[in-house]
Amino acid sequence: MRTTMTAGARRVLVATAGSLLALTMVGAGATTAAASATPIKLPAKYASGLRMAMDATYPPDELVQNGHIVGFDADLGMALGKVLGVKVTLVDATFDTIIPGIQDGKFDVGNSSFTDTKAREKVVDFIDYFKAGEGFYEQANSTKTFNGLKALCGHSVAVETGTTEQTDAQSQAKLCKVNVLSYSDQNQVNLAVSDGRADLGFADSQVAAYIVHLSDGQFKLTGTPFETAFYGFAVAKGSGLAAPLLAAVKAIMANGQYKQILDKWGVEQGAISKPTLNGATS
Repeated sequence: MRTTMTAGARRVLVATAGSLLALTMVGAGATTAAASATPIKLPAKYASGLRMAMDATYPPDELVQNGHIVGFDADLGMALGKVLGVKVTLVDATFDTIIPGIQDGKFDVGNSSFTDTKAREKVVDFIDYFKAGEGFYEQANSTKTFNGLKALCGHSVAVETGTTEQTDAQSQAKLCKVNVLSYSDQNQVNLAVSDGRADLGFADSQVAAYIVHLSDGQFKLTGTPFETAFYGFAVAKGSGLAAPLLAAVKAIMANGQYKQILDKWGVEQGAISKPTLNGATS
């Protein structure tokens, strides 16, 4: 579960042809796509397209393969662009620069596994589209078992900077001794676990499972997922994007693309039946 706070971006990448939905531009106007029964209008300033920022180090949500951003968030972003009838450009950005980049106009949408919280809703709006929990993973040969935040006491845990996991680990460290090791991207978190600097890694539950899946036996999951919450697409307050994106998410749910994409990436357990605007409960 990810968050943000600072400014600066990395390279611009586009979705690969191997993605479920290819990057397309359905006309220069920001109005209708054939996929949508009712026209969904964007503010005129977005007629040339949307710059959608993501930190592509968080598989299966967003990752780089062969120089292209892929993942279920990337595919959802492409699907939304088709419904809205505009070009979507995926921008690879360091995670904690994305929300500031949205606030200062560098990015139009944040699409990077952002957990919707009341605190974040004070600075951006969220269109909630998925539910995820938090989970732990460790070296496969570890004999330790970690279940829930209290299990962190007396141990070192690796987290990505700016994430909900970092916040939760740091909150637990105020209650007992926890060595919280923060890194700028998920790849560095994984390295800290593999080389023994951290006893365990802490990420969103489906991300932790995918990391283990890709580790070729190096990692294993420990404990059960907890702290379930919504993911949301983040947009600037007053941008005029919240209502059209909410309508577009409803459209891809109705036409079956949403389910297709989640099934493709093995994250269908996080599907929701109805998107919401600013649906955080805490």
